[in-house]
Amino acid sequence: MTVPRKQIVDSAVTPYYHCISRCVRRLYLCGDGSEHRKLWIEQRLQQLAEIFAIEVCSYGILDNHFHVVLKLNERELATWSDEQVALKWAQLFPPRSKDRKPTAPTSAWLQDRLNDKQWLTRIRGRLNNLGWFMKCLKEPIARRANKEDNARGAFWEARFKSIAILDEEALLTTLAYVDLNVMAAGKAKTPESSRHTSIRKRIEDARRRGVLDRLKKAEIGPPAERQSLEDEDFWLIPLRDNHRSDAGRRGISTVLDLRSYLQLLDWSGRLGRPGKAKIPRDVKGILERIGSQQEVWEARLTKLQNQDQIAGVMIATSPSSLQQIKAQRGISKLTNVAGPLR
Repeated sequence: MTVPRKQIVDSAVTPYYHCISRCVRRLYLCGDGSEHRKLWIEQRLQQLAEIFAIEVCSYGILDNHFHVVLKLNERELATWSDEQVALKWAQLFPPRSKDRKPTAPTSAWLQDRLNDKQWLTRIRGRLNNLGWFMKCLKEPIARRANKEDNARGAFWEARFKSIAILDEEALLTTLAYVDLNVMAAGKAKTPESSRHTSIRKRIEDARRRGVLDRLKKAEIGPPAERQSLEDEDFWLIPLRDNHRSDAGRRGISTVLDLRSYLQLLDWSGRLGRPGKAKIPRDVKGILERIGSQQEVWEARLTKLQNQDQIAGVMIATSPSSLQQIKAQRGISKLTNVAGPLR
């Protein structure tokens, strides 16, 4: 049975959501000679990340569907003035001239918007809304692709799937699953060669800033004691939560940084292959820091990768996080994407 979106998306429960959208009838509308459309999706994700109070944690784009992990950022939204809200919305839906062509917002248009408090409240909510983010991502791609194909009709399946991520280990498992999805589909041999993924984009940024060699060198000690190798102004949310105060940009994890994540991905990408090596000491330490262990991590990641279609609306690795949401919602049963918990 389809679960109403409002029962899945609740920032009071978690700000993190794994969203999946498929091409209509699972056709390869972003493959078979149309691979350039994957770049369209990447570029649009970056544009929206700079407009919405929603951050992009990871993504993977394949021939007939894409995955994206998003974080609702109500903290950032609260800092925006009414003028910022109006101008951000104008980037998505610009004013129209008499001949219906998009125009730059004028002072008169802006003042009119600022005088409409109900409109501002509604638009402020939309700029932190998962459904509106996905709508603004998918609709322009569909129109552009249909124009290119001289076609009409649906390009995407009408409803995208959203999975609430309830704890940090579940979040990191989901990030790894998304970043390894292109590899799992047989389209790449390593994470860094996986085109149209967030991990490749992070590595490209490190190369551009001249820190890639430092990233590849293992360092002893927890991430908090290392010098950050990520650009906090980069459009993807930082892996390492390195904020020093309420004014700093928050990252994903206090126990993992980009170097650790790359080590974890490299090992995870080798799982299931003949002759796989014993788990490296560094990776074992990484798993211990996030509260996991080799067998558990491998089982959860393999379960996700072996599902043709992910079943469930929540993912958790902690029984307490599941019990908490059951109590909040007044329900006795909840399907966990990660499977039953001990």
